[in-house]
Amino acid sequence: MKRIMTFVLAALFSAGVATAAEECKNRGTLDEMYCDENMDLVADTPKDENDWKDPRTLVFTYTPVEDPAVYKDAFADFQEYLEEKTGKKVIYYTVQSNAAEVEAMRSGRLHIAGFSTGPTGFAVNLAGYVPIAVKGYPEGFQGYNLIVVTKKDSGIKTLDDIKGKRIAHTSASSNSGNLAPRAIFPQYGIVPDKDYTVVYSGKHDQSILGVAHGDYDAAPVASDVYNRMAEAGRINPDEFNIVFTSPKFPTSSFGYAHNLHPDLVKKIVDAFHSYRFTPAMQETFGKADRFYPVTYKDDWKVIRDIAASTGTSYNQAGLKKMAEKEAAKAAAKKAKQ
Repeated sequence: MKRIMTFVLAALFSAGVATAAEECKNRGTLDEMYCDENMDLVADTPKDENDWKDPRTLVFTYTPVEDPAVYKDAFADFQEYLEEKTGKKVIYYTVQSNAAEVEAMRSGRLHIAGFSTGPTGFAVNLAGYVPIAVKGYPEGFQGYNLIVVTKKDSGIKTLDDIKGKRIAHTSASSNSGNLAPRAIFPQYGIVPDKDYTVVYSGKHDQSILGVAHGDYDAAPVASDVYNRMAEAGRINPDEFNIVFTSPKFPTSSFGYAHNLHPDLVKKIVDAFHSYRFTPAMQETFGKADRFYPVTYKDDWKVIRDIAASTGTSYNQAGLKKMAEKEAAKAAAKKAKQ
């Protein structure tokens, strides 16, 4: 009987997918469960009103961290605001990994969420997630840039001048310290390891200090690290030149499941855009005081470009790889304890 039920459910799912495939005029890179006929790169609201969800209780979470309780408490005031704006009970659901968070929204157990920068792409393609905001300020969203720093007397005035030089990348897995330069620099006619020698420093601050001490000719680093070092007096910014600045990389995104009732979506969006952080939230989130409006199509382009250049695909295979990495990292951490 179990085998028969499995076969029947599989057949029904396949039939549903086939029907959806016939009805959808554009899907892009989205999973076959979703459609993107308005070309904004995120899942459309279902055409059939019977597929709209209007749950009595809304489930909310934030990207998994080492101590989930910290952020559960940090978002308590915003949860109350969501309840006031939507007229529904809102509960916080703690997730243990990015992959688990994606699966929770895909299965319908999660309605509103904050996803980390990289996993946002998986949530969009595989879970019907619609990003609408990131933490920010009146003038823009919270984020950082890839910058290339060099000493003022190095003779390097433009990005093109780093050709033939000894350049410090941070580590193989670093976004702004390695992956982003490898994705972005070729667009300017410069290929790392080919047009210049890559030397791994280990960390952003070590790259910056190495440039200051003459160990490296230049270094691609995260702008926020550079700024913090300058503010702390660890470096004198007057001794450096910044010869390249990338588009801003967004921090964690916030959004909702695509199949929520449109009236409910309007209330959720309004809640995000009208809410102002409490002093405690501002302290927790780097002085950000609001959720700043963004779109996945425009503001996540630089992240998608980096993912594409490094062979990361926002599909089930890519999600499996991410889950395996998270599991290995958790196991290694447990082994050290």
